Amino acid sequence: MRLSCPPHRWAVTAERAIAIQNELAARVRETVLPIAPRLVAGLDAAFSADGDWCIAGAVVWDVEGAEVVEQRTALRRITFPYVPGLLSFREAPAVLAALRKLRASPDALMCDGHGLAHPRRFGIACHVGVICGIPTVGCAKSRLVGRHRVPGMKRGSRVAVRDGHERVGTVLRTRDGINPVYVSVGHLIDLASAERLVMACAVKYRLPEPIRLADRLAGAEKRRRAGR
Repeated sequence: MRLSCPPHRWAVTAERAIAIQNELAARVRETVLPIAPRLVAGLDAAFSADGDWCIAGAVVWDVEGAEVVEQRTALRRITFPYVPGLLSFREAPAVLAALRKLRASPDALMCDGHGLAHPRRFGIACHVGVICGIPTVGCAKSRLVGRHRVPGMKRGSRVAVRDGHERVGTVLRTRDGINPVYVSVGHLIDLASAERLVMACAVKYRLPEPIRLADRLAGAEKRRRAGR
């Protein structure tokens, strides 16, 4: 998969990282998808036990066939400290490296993390989406910003996540009686389309298959490397 070079360095100060987020947030576009994506690349990352390396997994999932098309991993040295709200500066270099290894061309990306549901409206799903120029969804397991009511207990129940007067995402129940996920726009998609895509990919578990499998892949690679 061919990607353009990131428009900035990753090894920067926290102050510069925040400035980069504020600059790039203006590039995020919400767009109605005319056709539902078929090939979705799920993206997730793990960290080595010593905290020096990020291991990313990319899994291409065929929504119609309900099967894995391709999977790749990549390893990158971490050059940025842990700072809440700046996750992409730790994970994105490895995630993008894994994407570059793909032979398949995904129709959409799904990140295990937030998009617009972020203090500066530029979570990792926005960051990766803007760099890749591909429709991207953020799907996270916990809230980062905003407030919301509790959705109903049935699959498909949803409520809005609002930060002040702005809607930044959706709390979506993907399984009856199971904790919901937090869905937000990353880039080149609208929130309704993002919700539909998450539901289409959540065929058996709480997490949609692309990011569930990417999480497993990154974890397995972490364990393999630790056992060397």
